[in-house]
Amino acid sequence: MFRPLDPLLHSELRLAVVSLLAGVESADFTFIKEQTGATAGNLSVQIDKLAQAGYIAVMKGYKGKKPQTMCSITPTGIEAFRNYLEALKSYIPTSMR
Repeated sequence: MFRPLDPLLHSELRLAVVSLLAGVESADFTFIKEQTGATAGNLSVQIDKLAQAGYIAVMKGYKGKKPQTMCSITPTGIEAFRNYLEALKSYIPTSMR
């Protein structure tokens, strides 16, 4: 049987953001933008969706005089990412695992 995939993580950009954050303590907006190739506007919208779901935490502050947005994955986000990966495995034939 196929397990349902989390629709929030099934978006390519949101999945990329969560994947990046799963491997680091935190990352700033510019780094995430560079790594994903997303536009600032699109990335901002997707980060807001992930934050509203509790998958990531967003901290806004300043680095010197420049505004800085830092993101980190939450325990809820880690669990959702793990569940997504496990569900995705149900779509892969056993012979290919």
